[in-house]
Amino acid sequence: MSLSHTAAGRRRYVPLQDGAAYAGVAVKTLRRWIARGDLTGYRAGPRLIRVDLNEIDAMLRPIPTAVGGSDAA
Repeated sequence: MSLSHTAAGRRRYVPLQDGAAYAGVAVKTLRRWIARGDLTGYRAGPRLIRVDLNEIDAMLRPIPTAVGGSDAA
């Protein structure tokens, strides 16, 4: 089994602050994503909330580019 397959299958729970830094957004944005249901928040105790970095990765979508547009030289 390859290392990348093993790492991809494991959950990577981190605090909201670390998840926000990883995604390049504010903690408040992560909280909004959790409230909207776009991201799962995992409670670890009465106050601690964790997010899975794999779920943040899964939210990312490539931006389509125009191939062969009028500016192509």
